Amino acid sequence: MENAFNTSKNLVLLGLVEMEGLKYLYCVLSIVLYSFIILLSITIIFVIFTDTRLHEPMYILISNLVLNGIFGSSLLFPKLIVDLITSSTTITYGGCIAQALCAALFAFYEMSTFSIMAYDRYLAVCHPLRYGMLMTNEKVLNLSIGSLAVTSILVLVAMILTWNLSVCGNRINNIYCDNMSIIALSCVDSSISQLFSASGTITYLGVTIFVTIFSYLHIFLVCLKVSGESRQKAVHTMVTHLLNFSIFLVGVLFVFIRYRLGNVKLPVILHVLLSVTAIIVPPLLNPLIYGVRTHALKTRIILSLQKIHTRLKWTKIHMHSIPISVISNNPSR
Repeated sequence: MENAFNTSKNLVLLGLVEMEGLKYLYCVLSIVLYSFIILLSITIIFVIFTDTRLHEPMYILISNLVLNGIFGSSLLFPKLIVDLITSSTTITYGGCIAQALCAALFAFYEMSTFSIMAYDRYLAVCHPLRYGMLMTNEKVLNLSIGSLAVTSILVLVAMILTWNLSVCGNRINNIYCDNMSIIALSCVDSSISQLFSASGTITYLGVTIFVTIFSYLHIFLVCLKVSGESRQKAVHTMVTHLLNFSIFLVGVLFVFIRYRLGNVKLPVILHVLLSVTAIIVPPLLNPLIYGVRTHALKTRIILSLQKIHTRLKWTKIHMHSIPISVISNNPSR
């Protein structure tokens, strides 16, 4: 074990060292992925924000999910792109703590948003006559703010416990920092920090999964009783949400597998693949899936794009017509 070092020193991200040989390829890939995520997400948010017909609980929650995806991808890609361009493979200890905090906030808020979405669909399908009273825009905002507050408190306490640990070594088998990777560098008893992080994650994940399963189980039972268009609409909505939630859970499962195999000598690239799935795939697929499978949202997006295309076409025609009118009105000619 290496001697304890001052936390003002830098940590080495071994994932960046591994990527050095093909850094320009990875840099281009990162730029494309990040641009695609931002473009899709901003399109979804813009359409929901500008169209008053979409100012409903479900679409507000989709906006929350997409905004969280922008937050999650932004904690990884900008620094990764800069590091690949400059061949930097280090991060300050303070920067590492901040990045780990943001990663935990992203993951926890993603889970809570999915559970609120499941509860919203449960009320819409199982209690349609009282839905407008039980789930309002104000209630959605209160639930979202409340879950963010609880998430922030849990994550801040976990990061404070980690910050107070004395660490040994300076190598992290990843391209970004997360709480457990920092705890693994500790050369003192970190049982309290590990216990709090593990229990907090398991409890939070357990509650959100329970709410989601409870909600969709009741939706499924209702689908067995109804027929025709109502069943088709309910099943379509349920499959859309479960698809996105399952994608995120797969990413969480990969992270869990990585931690469980902590004592096994794995290639650095495998550590990277297991850890980045949860932070790249959901922000990329969430806006894409909701934009395609949510009929009202897809319709509004197509209409918005058509309006933008029409305006651009009209502007182009108008600009081309200016020289002709100017020439015809010129007295000298």
